[in-house]
Amino acid sequence: MNMIRVMIADDHSLMRKGLQQILELEDDIRVIGQAKNGKEAVELGLTVAPDIILMDINMPIKNGLQAIKELKERGCPAQIIVLTIHEDREYLLKSIKAGASGYVMKDAESDHLIEAIRDVYNGQTYVQPNITTGLIKEFDEAQKSDMNRKLEYDKYDNLTQREIEVLLLIAEGKNNREIAEELFISDKTVKNHVSNIFKKIDVSDRTQAAVYVLKNQ
Repeated sequence: MNMIRVMIADDHSLMRKGLQQILELEDDIRVIGQAKNGKEAVELGLTVAPDIILMDINMPIKNGLQAIKELKERGCPAQIIVLTIHEDREYLLKSIKAGASGYVMKDAESDHLIEAIRDVYNGQTYVQPNITTGLIKEFDEAQKSDMNRKLEYDKYDNLTQREIEVLLLIAEGKNNREIAEELFISDKTVKNHVSNIFKKIDVSDRTQAAVYVLKNQ
């Protein structure tokens, strides 16, 4: 069994201690370090070589988003899960863009956090399900148009134009029937497109597909 080495960055001592107690009940997780602000999070993350960093957003000296960005810029290989009180999609978007691979609310059940740690450790992206609906809906039509061009000509030339359209609608939180109605195609055709998209971008569900769009727009 591989041991998942976790570092906790949070400015509240009780939160850090509570998380450590919860995590170390698991046979495959060990807490190897704790930081009480963003500056310490960067220094410790580069020193103790964790597999996963649980990162609060609101911390003194340097906030979590700044810490994530610096860790990534300095080549830290750890995967980062944001653990926060912020349900606002703006924070989710900023976290994903900064380089986070997971986003979990502090009031989530411990099972969600454990699942997030294991999924992210295994190379997946995890966003707490109740905050993923319509991730892209706030963007206006111009932004969507810019995103579409990027998807078509930049990083996603392995997707067809139709697959790009389907992927963007998935990111908006639409189900297969809604996509079929919007694109004037059959449910079966949508299902086939979704299956092909998942294979091409190497994701396993709609949440990961939506986050994939956020990461690469």
